[in-house]
Amino acid sequence: MSIHPIDVILHKRDGHELSDAEIRGFIAGVVDESITPARIASLLMAIFQRGLSPRELATLTDAMRRSGEVFDSAFLNKFTVDKHSTGGVGDKSSLLIAPIVAAAGLADPMISGRSLGHTGGTLDKLETIPGFNTQLSLKQFGEIIQQCGFSMIGQTKNLVPADRILYALRDHTGTVESPYLITASIMSKKLAEGLNGLVLDVKTGSGAFMKKYEDSEHLARLMVNTGEGNGTRTVALLTTMDEPLGRFSGNWIEVWECIDIMKGVHHPMYADLIELSVTLSGWMLYLGGVSSTPEEGKTKSLALLNDGSAYKKWIEMTKLQGGDIKPFDDPAAFHQPKATRILKAESDGYLASMDCTQVGWAVQRLGAGREKPGDPVSAHAGIEMHAKIGDRIIKGQPLVTLFTENEELLDTPEQMLRETIQIKQELPVKQPLIRQVIVADQQH
Repeated sequence: MSIHPIDVILHKRDGHELSDAEIRGFIAGVVDESITPARIASLLMAIFQRGLSPRELATLTDAMRRSGEVFDSAFLNKFTVDKHSTGGVGDKSSLLIAPIVAAAGLADPMISGRSLGHTGGTLDKLETIPGFNTQLSLKQFGEIIQQCGFSMIGQTKNLVPADRILYALRDHTGTVESPYLITASIMSKKLAEGLNGLVLDVKTGSGAFMKKYEDSEHLARLMVNTGEGNGTRTVALLTTMDEPLGRFSGNWIEVWECIDIMKGVHHPMYADLIELSVTLSGWMLYLGGVSSTPEEGKTKSLALLNDGSAYKKWIEMTKLQGGDIKPFDDPAAFHQPKATRILKAESDGYLASMDCTQVGWAVQRLGAGREKPGDPVSAHAGIEMHAKIGDRIIKGQPLVTLFTENEELLDTPEQMLRETIQIKQELPVKQPLIRQVIVADQQH
């Protein structure tokens, strides 16, 4: 039965449920370019307006996942599990989680993205390691996972091509915010990794794409049910993104922070990053059957971080992907910004709040991020936070250190940070880091 794109568009526009054949036929036409961009845009808008049923969403995600090559993890003979974050500021937890999971005996095929907008990207961080190659074929990817339990690469040209086409058009059609299209985009790429289990870190708060708690919760439920509907054990954690995670936000400096943690260096600003990382990896160990509860998985994850097992895996993976491990001996010395500036507190009180998205944009304007795909990023630009929300502040103490490779870029980010960081007399109410755990069609 041939599918006519106009019929598919009209069915969805008029509020009908699309058949599996209609969805798969349309996605096939997107990839072979037999369906025009105007018609694709029309269906995107119809989905934006009408939404998708759980079955439609699972089918759309699967059709997109199979629109190109898929990583077949069966040859690894291990439970394959990954984590995905919806994006935040200073969120480098992937760099800790993947080696922890590998050290626990599971496989993590991690295909990551680049920074965009106010959020950082794992690939940009990894590429500050001299020689590190993120552009591997799926065959090379599989060989590295077989040797050390994990690998971290960028999306290959032939992986989920349907998403690349739809993603570009969503930007032009005002449909970026559709939770159904976001779910299909994220989940098609993750499920193309051949996963048995997936843990989602869905951010909520001032630094998240979804600022409102109920929007984040809705997206998390859609993603969990879509993963489960496609045969992958999926769980989502709703986590707070009201301030940068950890100590640093940037590229190399985030790698430095993770190396410190894996080498057992203690710093008070590392605590929330460690807590988030071991909680997420604890769930991954639980899904993979390494621990009998997520709590036990968390304890085991922390032990693998503290005893050097995760660091050993990190070194192994870096070498296998061509990276030079010499900078890991002294990551602080490898950090070479051309200019720095310290923003100091103008009054006593408590660090009360900040718009974390604005903080992210300040990091980006220092040179660490990009406004559009393809923009270059700086390895050494970024910020160091010296306090967390709720900390007691004394006038004149450093709040933030700014780093850049171009001194002329300092003024605007400093102004942005000065505007948004609020010091008040009363102790603020701070949201817990982990707000909620969502499992398939129920609340945990």
